[in-house]
Amino acid sequence: MRFMNNVKTVFLLSGLMGLCMLIGYFAGGPRGMFFGLMFGGIGNIVAYFYSDKIAIAAMRGQEVTRADLPWLIDLVERLAQRGGLPMPRVYVCPHEAPNAFATGRNPSNAAVAVTQGMLRHFPQEEIEGVLAHELAHVKHRDVLISTIAAVMAGVISYAGYMLLFFGGGRDREGGSPLGAIGAIAVVLLAPIAAGLIQAAISRQREFAADSYGGELCGDPRKLAGALRRLQAINERVPMKTNPAFNQMFIMEPLSAGDMASLFSTHPKTEERIAALMRQAAGR
Repeated sequence: MRFMNNVKTVFLLSGLMGLCMLIGYFAGGPRGMFFGLMFGGIGNIVAYFYSDKIAIAAMRGQEVTRADLPWLIDLVERLAQRGGLPMPRVYVCPHEAPNAFATGRNPSNAAVAVTQGMLRHFPQEEIEGVLAHELAHVKHRDVLISTIAAVMAGVISYAGYMLLFFGGGRDREGGSPLGAIGAIAVVLLAPIAAGLIQAAISRQREFAADSYGGELCGDPRKLAGALRRLQAINERVPMKTNPAFNQMFIMEPLSAGDMASLFSTHPKTEERIAALMRQAAGR
């Protein structure tokens, strides 16, 4: 699993570089291609070294310590020790919709984040199940590929708007067809970005994280109950966030008018709960 995640990471970073060069070529010919190479190189460095900070910042996460939430820090520390992992940083995000995610290049600099809605509406045993799932992603080294994929999707969408802006300007001045190309690109790049994420992030990893998380927290029913509660609350309280980051969460955020089912990166919640209940019955 670690080898495959490394391969996917290289593929994503190479794809980012190639896309930036292609857009640069369309916008400015060979010279634009050079600037695309520079932009892609900077994007690769940022994606690899700072994607975790970007993800935390995008969710407006605030790091908490034992002085702030002693029970939460104790809970994460206990789970990390059971899993043989270093203690991750812990963040709380100011969102009413309950959810959680993990990020970081490797277990040594990992971080886990939960929303205020989860802390407010979930019992501690279900929060334990959720955080066990997120630490399973850290253990399996899913978090780097997950976070880079999210950042890359955002870069792709942003690149499409850049092409629209620069292409549209040249279209008005000199009759260039780049304005039309940019308009088409903006329409197409969003689903392409989602498709890249779906290709890079296997839904099977969620089942693997659920299974290991169920063992880590001591009872798979804790995580099953959390998923059931997440589904019910998220249908009423959708999370407003960049769709590029949807696949990072334990449950894909729902939003009105979203084509989530078409580009879903998570298995159906009912299937995940059923698998956890079978796991509990077999213990």
